[in-house]
Amino acid sequence: MEVHIDLTGRRGHRDAIYRQLRAAILAGRIRPGEALPPTRELAQRLAVSRTTVSAAYDRLTAEGFLTGRVGAGTYVTASPAERPSPVLDVPGVRPLPEWDAVPSPPAPFAPAPEFDFRPGVPDLSLFPFDTWRRLITQRLRAGQADLMTYGDPQGHAALRAEIARHVGVSRDVRASAAQVVVTAGAQQTTDLVARVLLRPGDLAAVEDPGYPPPRLVLGARGIRVAPVPVDASGIVVEAIPAGTRLVYVTPSHQYPLGLSMSLDRRLELLDWAERTDAVLVEDDYDSEFRYTGRPLEPLHSLDSRGRVVYVGSFSKVLSPALRLGFLIAPPSLVPALVKARYLTDWHAPNVEQAALAAFMAEGGFARHVRRMRKVYRARHELLSRSLASFADFLTPLPSSAGLHLSAVATADCGPLVRAARRRGVRLYSLGDFGVGERRHGLVFGYGAVAAERIEPGLARLRALADGGAA
Repeated sequence: MEVHIDLTGRRGHRDAIYRQLRAAILAGRIRPGEALPPTRELAQRLAVSRTTVSAAYDRLTAEGFLTGRVGAGTYVTASPAERPSPVLDVPGVRPLPEWDAVPSPPAPFAPAPEFDFRPGVPDLSLFPFDTWRRLITQRLRAGQADLMTYGDPQGHAALRAEIARHVGVSRDVRASAAQVVVTAGAQQTTDLVARVLLRPGDLAAVEDPGYPPPRLVLGARGIRVAPVPVDASGIVVEAIPAGTRLVYVTPSHQYPLGLSMSLDRRLELLDWAERTDAVLVEDDYDSEFRYTGRPLEPLHSLDSRGRVVYVGSFSKVLSPALRLGFLIAPPSLVPALVKARYLTDWHAPNVEQAALAAFMAEGGFARHVRRMRKVYRARHELLSRSLASFADFLTPLPSSAGLHLSAVATADCGPLVRAARRRGVRLYSLGDFGVGERRHGLVFGYGAVAAERIEPGLARLRALADGGAA
């Protein structure tokens, strides 16, 4: 029989032969029982190697379209396993309604914005690439084959020990390695804690304004989420609704306002948690970068009654691509949290965990933190000074830590933010982080923008504001 295959201008001849033969069989142009040309003959006709044609035939045979008869040739099966094209307008299976309220993940920035003032993004150009490459390579040697199998859901033992040591020295968080669970970050920690403590319909509370992902994680699990206002001292404890079982807070550097929770408010929150039998999820997300004054005591270091789950992350210090963070939980919660981690995604990547443990043990992590603290302090000071040119409509909020500054405004900054993004200046409106009452203002990140780009970026933003975009 004659088989018509066109390879003109096509790359991937094997796939082209496969697709055209498959289409001809499904369309009935090659009928069941008909023989295909021998592979040598078809290869000569198409001016390709016989191996290319054989590979296409083999794939069609594996999928049930062809059958080979020894000494007799290759034939179309009597009733090929037809694969109908998907019908795109069929409704299909619907997810639970809770997922309709969850926004789609942000699209990757390609190309990167000219002036990147996104909060919470570190300067990845200063990542210790050479050291990390060495550590990863060492872990991938044949003698480290145990790292290539399933790992401990609680986390690599050496990394847990280093994390316990690090937070003990840097944050006065007293915990053993047995209380550490390695996670993918704050979002997964919130999910794990909710899994072991809350049922659908239970009540949780978040700061308003606040970091959106934990609120969305809780809501997607069918948990009722109450936004609680934040004042100059931190979350307003008396506004936490009765019956709340979990509160997610960022006391050391409130996200996104940048304020620090006062000592009195911390003690009040801890007393409330004890009275109401609630858990506090304390996200200490960028505590390594404090530029003035002594480090603030975490809630965890003040907690004597096992009410706090302490959350840390390596996304701001090293890279978000590593997907490595940790939680420190009361001993009573650890077994259940480890089981929950096992049931969700089993464990974090073993090789990366071992490399990070070595990086911390040999002092590289501490050196990197000291280096980045100097870099970010300089940017923090430059941005603070430069925002003086916006004094007519922006009032910066006091902040002495982290990777961002916030400023409140008297009018909605949404139009200015959208105009700035179109002109290559990426930043966020303070209103993007609100749930109830949406505050007016802007959030400026300085982790991903080089110092020499801060003033030109603000100048372009100023020009847009003067042009009426605000």
